[in-house]
Amino acid sequence: MTIKKICGIGAGYVGGPTCSVIAMMCPDIRVTVVDKSKEKIAQWNSEKLPIYEPGLDVVVEKCRGKNLFFSTDIEAAIKEADLIFISVNTPTKTFGIGKGRAADLKYVENTARMIADVATSDKIVVEKSTVPVRAAESIMHILRANHKPGVSYQILSNPEFLAEGTAIDNLMNPDRVLIGGEDSPQGREAVEKLCKIYENWIKRDKIFTTNTWSSELSKLAANAFLAQRISSINSLSAVCEATGADVTEVARAVGLDSRIGPKFLQASVGFGGSCFQKDLLNLVYICECLNLPEVAAYWQQVIDMNEYQKSRFSTKVIESLFNTVTDKRITMLGFAFKKNTGDTRESPAISVAKNLLDEGAVLHIYDPKVEESQIIDNLSAFDVDNIKNRVNIYHDAYSATKNTHAIVLCTEWDEFIELDYERIYSEMTKPAYIFDGRKILDHEKLRKIGFIVQTIGKRVSRITVSRTWGSPTQM
Repeated sequence: MTIKKICGIGAGYVGGPTCSVIAMMCPDIRVTVVDKSKEKIAQWNSEKLPIYEPGLDVVVEKCRGKNLFFSTDIEAAIKEADLIFISVNTPTKTFGIGKGRAADLKYVENTARMIADVATSDKIVVEKSTVPVRAAESIMHILRANHKPGVSYQILSNPEFLAEGTAIDNLMNPDRVLIGGEDSPQGREAVEKLCKIYENWIKRDKIFTTNTWSSELSKLAANAFLAQRISSINSLSAVCEATGADVTEVARAVGLDSRIGPKFLQASVGFGGSCFQKDLLNLVYICECLNLPEVAAYWQQVIDMNEYQKSRFSTKVIESLFNTVTDKRITMLGFAFKKNTGDTRESPAISVAKNLLDEGAVLHIYDPKVEESQIIDNLSAFDVDNIKNRVNIYHDAYSATKNTHAIVLCTEWDEFIELDYERIYSEMTKPAYIFDGRKILDHEKLRKIGFIVQTIGKRVSRITVSRTWGSPTQM
């Protein structure tokens, strides 16, 4: 069987970009992305895509209507496909056994049952969603228990290693492509067919094949290691602030060691996104189920340190503003969990906003790519009194900062570096504060303008006030 038709089930951050790039690089293959959401599919077929990712619109425009299609007709796409990517959501369970830690695989299971019910010919089913180890085994049990006579399946694990904001480049120029399959003639044949698809633009020496279980665990392990590096440098940022060391200098010195390297050593307000915390929680739960409590505790600490960092940053803001932010207007620059994406899942900005709202602050929020409705949605989940009057969304940074007491920078958007801070300072309430949660601004320049600057991992000039009323002291 030559792969001529691919079906991608799930039109989200993984399925949409992945299938779009495959369509562009494999013009002889017809790629259909399907989803139950009519609204989402309509957006994929419009000029404004449902997700923001640099370069994605160019890829979609080049292929859409030629060999790339977006549809809600899931059954037809499954029937026609030779190979099916499962790219559905695998959120953390919110109830039942494993609540708050285990991955909820109901969408994966429902997809497997739909494939078994609809398919009338042999299929290669590729697990693209991030799943616990041995999830492929569950998919295979469902397919084989419900298959029609004469229909056979091969299940592969092909986890994505995409970073939002650079997903198109990650797909076009990956560090590696990982494919796991059964160690059988049929399994090896299926792996080879998927390899051939990627070989249209990726050299074979970058395509790494393993057994299915190694592939599944490798995805969790990769995200756990990256999150661990962030929590490690953030833990040292607290030490730097207490001792007078500079975490940027420490990170650079450590990163020059060729055994360690410089990546993911940027101290910040904390990590976010749909993957790191979810995958860490999943790994912790797996370790507990395997009766490995010491291993579970080790990875849980990475999560705990991230929560500590977000709380520590919020506390710094409150204490610097004379130990109260009640009715003070505070600008939040950035709401997405990182630049070059509109995704707010697990964004540190949400935690910071909640902490400030709990203390009575009035927030002025600006993010260049996050929709107003998304921000309100995220904050409405919290039990905050009179939230509509205490959260204001703006469409530019200058309006958002006017007449506010402080700026809290939560996302490292490039445009925030280029703002006219002299203009901003002139229109703010004095003393004017900037809390740089991403360490991207020129702090010395800001101080010369007149700002009181706070950042992470560096002791800087600031005004403090004792818990009991007294005169502010320059430090």
